[in-house]
Amino acid sequence: MRVGIRREDKNEWERRTPLSPDHVRALAREGLQFLVQPSKIRIFKDDEYRQAGAIVQEDLSSCDIVFAVKEIPADFFGEGQTYMFFSHTFKGQPYNMPMLRTILERKATLIDYEKVTDEQNRRLIFFGNYAGTAGMFETFYTLGKRLAWEGVANPFSEMRRPVEYSSLQEAKNALIEAGARLVSEGLPESLAPMVIGFSGYGNASKGAQEIFDLVPHEAVPASELTAWMKSQKASNRKLYKVVFYEKDMVRPKTPSGVFNLQQYYREPDKYESRFEDYLPNLTVLVNCIYWETRYPRLVTKDWVRRAWGSSQKPRLRVIGDISCDIEGSVECTVRATEPGDPIYTYMASDGRTPSGWEGQGPVVMAVDTLPSELPREASISFADMLARFVPALARADFGKNLDELDVPGAIKRAIIVHRGELTPDYLYMSKFIHPNSV
Repeated sequence: MRVGIRREDKNEWERRTPLSPDHVRALAREGLQFLVQPSKIRIFKDDEYRQAGAIVQEDLSSCDIVFAVKEIPADFFGEGQTYMFFSHTFKGQPYNMPMLRTILERKATLIDYEKVTDEQNRRLIFFGNYAGTAGMFETFYTLGKRLAWEGVANPFSEMRRPVEYSSLQEAKNALIEAGARLVSEGLPESLAPMVIGFSGYGNASKGAQEIFDLVPHEAVPASELTAWMKSQKASNRKLYKVVFYEKDMVRPKTPSGVFNLQQYYREPDKYESRFEDYLPNLTVLVNCIYWETRYPRLVTKDWVRRAWGSSQKPRLRVIGDISCDIEGSVECTVRATEPGDPIYTYMASDGRTPSGWEGQGPVVMAVDTLPSELPREASISFADMLARFVPALARADFGKNLDELDVPGAIKRAIIVHRGELTPDYLYMSKFIHPNSV
């Protein structure tokens, strides 16, 4: 059984890999042979894979399955071959429909990590926690730069971006030092209380909160935030954390209605956003929610215009949009960024987005490949989750019909295309692939 590992080449910052040399070495003991494409930028060197027993070569056409991280160029797909990667197709993302059409035309099979779930629809293979980890470091960096531009001395002004640290631990140590300065020096009274809001509580939010929690802080329930802000009990030597759940972010449109989570998921049109109630109290918003167009937004362009158009300067300085849905839950996230140019200011007056932290409007951090900023730790964590499925995937006969395919149920749920045909759970995607025929 031959397993291929494709090199990542979407951009110069993508240094991740789906399986590390140590994972390759362990899986080779189970009778699998690995072919790895050479790469000059991958966080693990070619020789490390050779030492683990892999063959490093360009041609992966003989592999039973090929693993990658990000989208694959259309000319790479072989006739009838099987691929597993983050395809970013199941929402009908227009920019990836040509790729998907090629997979269909070449009778290939596509398995998407994002759809590998258990019976409770919980994802089993993900980078989400590292998106949160890197995103929180980027957000602290952005906050420090924004406040310094405003002329405000602050303990985060010396923070660097995650790609500029040699390791995750070095980045953590730097943030711990910033937290110590927060305690010893304090924030200007005009900034207190400094409230950091987290929308969502999934893997990305957990990763972000784990980093945030390295700084001295106190938690405030969302339901108590407005009253607490008026109590004047806050300290300028700590930060304050608020985690927003669905019940905090939306309310029934009917005045007498009662929030029901399952109803919200089924019928979101019966709910409206109430997030503007909280925005005036936040210094930073870290956005980590899953969002689709049928759900209400958290931050609208209209709110930004009104907030920055008023006589009183808003508290909100920074939006760390880890979810990075373009014009989605945070409507002023109008474009994604990359690690080389991670932030822009959304100019409230005209919607321009100049790079950097200067200007009248919130600074938006919108890197859509955040885990690539911590490539070693993120790759190892991801491989730990993927490795248990690799033997079954490598030994599976993908030439069989879908109902005869001997793979774990979690994997079968993630097969978007099988032998050039959309599988039953993904037939709805035909309207995206051939929009003019619907």
